[in-house]
Amino acid sequence: MQTIKQMMKDHSIKPIWNSSVIGIEKEGLRVKKDGTLATTPHPTTLGSRSFHPYIQTDFSDVQLELITPPLTGAKSINQWLPALHDVTYHSMNDEEWIWPLSMPGSLPEEKDIPIARLEKRADVAYREYLAKVYGKKKQMQSGIHINFEFDAAILNALYENQTDITSKEDFQSAVYMKLARNFLRYRWVLSYLFGASPTAMENFYPSDVAVPEHYARSLRNSHLGYTNDEEVIVSYESLEAYVESIQTLVSSGALSEEREFYSPIRLRGTKQVKDMLNKGIAYVELRNFDLNPFTSFSITEQDLVFVKMFCYLMIWLDEETTAVTSKTGDEKNHLTSIEHPKAVSQFKEEGLALLEEMKQMAVHSGYEKAEAAVAWAKELFEHPEKTLSAQIMDGIEAEGDYIAFGMKLAQQYKQEAMEKPYQLRGFTSLEMSTQLLIHDALQSGITVDAIDEHDQFVKLSYGNHVEYVKNGNMTSKDTYISSLIMANKTVTKKILAENGFHVPGGGEYQTVEEAQNDFWRYQHKAIVVKPKSTNYGIGISIFKNGPTQEDFNQAVKIAFKEDSSVLVEEYIAGTEYRFFVVNDHVPAVLLRTPANVIGNGAATVKELVDEKNQDPLRGTHHRAPLEKIVLGEIEQLMLKEQGYSTESIPEKGTVVYLRENSNISTGGDSIDVTDEMHDSYKELAVKMAEAIEANVTGIDLIIPDLTQPSTIQNPGYTVIEANFNPAMHMHAYVYKGKNRRLTKEILIMLFPELSKTIKGE
Repeated sequence: MQTIKQMMKDHSIKPIWNSSVIGIEKEGLRVKKDGTLATTPHPTTLGSRSFHPYIQTDFSDVQLELITPPLTGAKSINQWLPALHDVTYHSMNDEEWIWPLSMPGSLPEEKDIPIARLEKRADVAYREYLAKVYGKKKQMQSGIHINFEFDAAILNALYENQTDITSKEDFQSAVYMKLARNFLRYRWVLSYLFGASPTAMENFYPSDVAVPEHYARSLRNSHLGYTNDEEVIVSYESLEAYVESIQTLVSSGALSEEREFYSPIRLRGTKQVKDMLNKGIAYVELRNFDLNPFTSFSITEQDLVFVKMFCYLMIWLDEETTAVTSKTGDEKNHLTSIEHPKAVSQFKEEGLALLEEMKQMAVHSGYEKAEAAVAWAKELFEHPEKTLSAQIMDGIEAEGDYIAFGMKLAQQYKQEAMEKPYQLRGFTSLEMSTQLLIHDALQSGITVDAIDEHDQFVKLSYGNHVEYVKNGNMTSKDTYISSLIMANKTVTKKILAENGFHVPGGGEYQTVEEAQNDFWRYQHKAIVVKPKSTNYGIGISIFKNGPTQEDFNQAVKIAFKEDSSVLVEEYIAGTEYRFFVVNDHVPAVLLRTPANVIGNGAATVKELVDEKNQDPLRGTHHRAPLEKIVLGEIEQLMLKEQGYSTESIPEKGTVVYLRENSNISTGGDSIDVTDEMHDSYKELAVKMAEAIEANVTGIDLIIPDLTQPSTIQNPGYTVIEANFNPAMHMHAYVYKGKNRRLTKEILIMLFPELSKTIKGE
């Protein structure tokens, strides 16, 4: 049979590296500040583990397991692991951290290590069995499992260029079997490069276990790690032999069930092993990676690049005799794992030869990242003091002890996650309301697929229930016509007026000349000039004392830059409030103060703006709770009305407003007044939403006194507009008052069956 290497060379079959499918399962212990286990229950905010697709627990309630979906490219590393870590950190107790090392810190007595509290009794019983057979402490070792699937196009191309195996499924299984056999033979290379468990706490191993007196490369990957008994031997000679071996071990009682087989590599694709005989192997699970404590998410993109190359190398290489493969691999892996971290590898020459072969394979494929990955690995073989285990050894000695070293990193990584809690790392290219929605969906166990990140389009799934969301709150619950109504301020105003609500008077204009010729109607009146169909306060000018002809003409031009129609409306005195209406109730009311700076008697307006924009809560394009202030045409017009310019130096304590409109999206400040607002206005906002047939809307009301009720005799309000796709981030992290998580309201509307989970009840 022509070898895979020959087929790839002879037929110019090149691995499409970024199309390989990767899924990551990362374990980590929850600990307290002193490095001891946080024996509190799994956070209730993370919902039920019986269905959660992303955040689970392994053996114990304190052993988190973060699971990425299967992904191509490096999204599992650069997008999903960061996001899942953020969600987990935000859901944990304030006084808890995630331990960054594979070997645990200080452990209590066996009896005090809690088994996972799960809904299914069978799952608990299985863990009780493991505790009895292997001991609870051994279960506290944590690592990373990588699920790897070859690019389908590569497998198809290889299959079509051979004639020995007629079934595509059988050929695919044969390729994965070869990967598994060579992986077991050469996995020692991974233990050398990625080994990161050089030591354990004094009380971790039983007193009768012989432990190296020196630091090691990877105790977890040695014979001292979490392994089956010696009698558990599984053949990888063929898929049939693999299945038969596991079935025999289960029927004999050597394994309680199939999942108790703890090989460094497992064949995957079906729930039961026997079904792979018909359906074939879909992917492999690689289980021998320690946590890398020097990166926030325990694995790096370069690590993943090397792992993908290693998997391809395993099918590229020829094989040794099957009978010696596993035994030789086990011996070399154990010897490598217990070597001193700074010792030169006993098998350095074999390792360098493999890397040279990997380089040749990568040259054939034209993989641009290969050179750096191979060079990195060669550097570690030449300089063992640069390996992870050696660096950990140095870190422990520098900090004084193992716990201090681990907690220093644990605190650093949690601090990084909490610095900008309004952002979801990995998804920061999305607008903030969408980030918040994804965060809350992940937290609740709703499956998320960002199907078009550029267009802010997200698919949410729970079982067979699927919902699509655009821009955070545009959903199927609102009809197309309702969004069109809200986009057209004239239509909105007419519908609300017809339903008895108080709206401001004014006119609509289709050309600049038409509007400017009507200046005489407004020259002595307080007015607002604004585009007809835009949100976020863009293009709005307000004149409380009546405009000059020049200023009116400029305001009209500014508005026409944003739309083909412009409204000029009477200015209503009072305070403007944003009522967020969702699903027939008002969970949040916001007072927005216009963009402003406060003089200090020394700095110019421009300098004051620059200083205020340094606030970490301020950003751009709705990626932060508050928007940065700009000094555009409207702001400079506003300054002119007050007798200022951008170079003016306001007196100390003087408030200088840069906008009349109070939108957060134009630099305003947010103040939550939900609890202070009289309920009569909330009821009115709900009725207004009903009138325009909107399930989600932002109703803007001018109210002189929020504490006085609205009555027929004294309505006490004027409605300015209704907004489709109202921003939610400005309610989530307010400048002053109580934060309101409106994304949870959207999820409850979409998935009422999960309302208790979403609320964290």
